[in-house]
Amino acid sequence: MYRTHTCGELRIENQGTQVTLAGWVQRVRNLGGMTFVDLRDRYGITQLVFDENTNPTVKSKVDELGREYVIQALGIVRERSSKNKNIPTGDIEIEVSGLNILNASLVPPFTIEDESDGGDDIRMKYRYLDLRRNPVRNTLILRAKMAHAVRSYLNSNDFIETETPVLIKSTPEGARDFVVPSRMNPGEFYALPQSPQQLKQLLMVAGFDRYYQIVKCFRDEDLRADRQPEFTQIDCEMSFVEQEDVLNMFEGLTRYLFNEIKGVEISEFPRMPYAEATKNYGSDKPDIRFGMQIKELTGLVKGKGFQVFDDAEFIGGICAEGCAEYTRKQLDELTNWVKRPQIGAKGMVYVKYNTDGSLKSSVDKFYSPEELAKWAEVFGAKPGDLMLILSGPKNAMLKAIGELRLEMGNQLGLRDKNVFKPLWVVDFPLLEWDEETKRFYAMHHPFTSPKPEDIPLLETDPGAVRANAYDLVINGVEIGGGSVRIFDKELQARMFNLLGFTPEQAEYQFGFLMNAFKYGAPPHAGIAFGFDRLTSMFAGLDSIRDTIAFPKNNSGRDVMMDCPSVISNEQLDELQLKIDLKEK
Repeated sequence: MYRTHTCGELRIENQGTQVTLAGWVQRVRNLGGMTFVDLRDRYGITQLVFDENTNPTVKSKVDELGREYVIQALGIVRERSSKNKNIPTGDIEIEVSGLNILNASLVPPFTIEDESDGGDDIRMKYRYLDLRRNPVRNTLILRAKMAHAVRSYLNSNDFIETETPVLIKSTPEGARDFVVPSRMNPGEFYALPQSPQQLKQLLMVAGFDRYYQIVKCFRDEDLRADRQPEFTQIDCEMSFVEQEDVLNMFEGLTRYLFNEIKGVEISEFPRMPYAEATKNYGSDKPDIRFGMQIKELTGLVKGKGFQVFDDAEFIGGICAEGCAEYTRKQLDELTNWVKRPQIGAKGMVYVKYNTDGSLKSSVDKFYSPEELAKWAEVFGAKPGDLMLILSGPKNAMLKAIGELRLEMGNQLGLRDKNVFKPLWVVDFPLLEWDEETKRFYAMHHPFTSPKPEDIPLLETDPGAVRANAYDLVINGVEIGGGSVRIFDKELQARMFNLLGFTPEQAEYQFGFLMNAFKYGAPPHAGIAFGFDRLTSMFAGLDSIRDTIAFPKNNSGRDVMMDCPSVISNEQLDELQLKIDLKEK
């Protein structure tokens, strides 16, 4: 038996007990006559003490110890004279009578402590060491608890957990697929699933009624803080349901998770149409923890000789409450911020509504105080407020103002990570037009049902058709999304036609699903939650990377395993692939 107790469980009531502990050396403090060793495992830290009463043979081994050595210690629990109130075991220590060095360790490349001196790159290279740190390990423990709670809720609501294949057919209508060559079928490829979408629909045809899976998905797309090439979804589907049935069921799951894991009660889940979200917040995932809604000034400010406004398709902005005292330096910094390529504005106009009631703007040359007062009325501004205005192409400026709104929310402390405001964004456009390819694409996927009342517009005005789709947004983060599915083969054929598929192409890519629909497909709908994003929100993290045990870096590389990597010519020959590899 390597241990009788963990390093996190002993308390003052255990004093006098003979124990055996095992773990890693956190630190050694040699004070001459006495030496203290902090021993760590996943459960906590316990202090070991070696003094003048310690057997000399045992004491001599202490001089060999270094950070991260794996050791076993035998001894008696005793009360500490100098207690440490910062750790649960701080009232006791172990008077050591036996010590075994189970494994030596090199000096780690960074400190294994809550606040490490290791940068992101070095910690990713030695991820197995990074995982010893409390913040990273605790996030993964939180993830495990959340997965358990998800299963508990869905199992109690008659969902059947069902595994679906990882090697499937490539249907590249969304992001790029990762593809896998088949040795037994030369020249043919599997794809790794971007989601189990079609498979879960087949399970509804099969009569499973309620399906779920906490499932790995793969997308070959550019990465950022909330994206990884492989990620995890809480994937669900239900039969004989309408949109409200799905929303109510997964409001329940969200409430259950927040209450069970964080002890937080979530009351309201408002519904907001996509058009309202983009108009008022410049985003289809608005953060409603604060107001500062976008207001349009286009008709009010054109034709006054200010060329920037006169030539713009759209003029609008936000009112930052209590910010009239912003300095010229702060305003210049904000102007430079909106001019970044990621935001895309050409510049920014500001109006200060001073506390004395006067109005001062960066365009006083063109607009009178009376005209500026009308702007303030549109914004609902009051003395002490600051109006920030952008102009340009409508869609681009709505997005830019939305980003500016979030930046001001950050600067003013309005985006508290301990406050959670969910909402459902609904009534998305079914299709989006791509100017480059001159064709429509499905905004969600080709199996999303249009609103029944909009079906007559499919051929006459497809861009105006709304989808029976919904996204769950919390604090400006899209946590989940889904839709009511098309289950009628004729409507599905019309959808494929709108998306530019010939009947032959549709049959080649989706024939197995269309054939299944011929055998009695029930009305069905579903949703998928981004499990990594949800975990990062619960953990208070800005990136999903530390919610994943072994993540990739921003270039999609696993720097620990050093992959992707070149494979041997023998493997390529087996797969009958010829690749012109440059010298590395």
